[in-house]
Amino acid sequence: MELSEKLCLAYITAGSLDEAKIIGKNLVEQNLTACVNLIENMTSIYKWEDKLEEGQEVVMIAKTRKTLMPKLIETVNRLHSYDCPCILELPIQGGNPDFLNWIIG
Repeated sequence: MELSEKLCLAYITAGSLDEAKIIGKNLVEQNLTACVNLIENMTSIYKWEDKLEEGQEVVMIAKTRKTLMPKLIETVNRLHSYDCPCILELPIQGGNPDFLNWIIG
């Protein structure tokens, strides 16, 4: 199995920077991710319960291993304020081999 086949990114959104920091720190402290990037001031437009919504969110990008995704999802769901948080697994198809090895730990 190629190194990149073992790795993925978790794309997560949070309602505030404080919430994103709490989630991100928990994920890193529990060794569920190697790193979490926080990107502020993202505008989301979506429908929730048949109503058009618009709000500011924080994007979280976590570098992790595919085998850790179930525990990562469980942890984010436990800490998140949303009823249905956005947590997506995105494949890593390649990259700097040294960095990919760092994600593995």
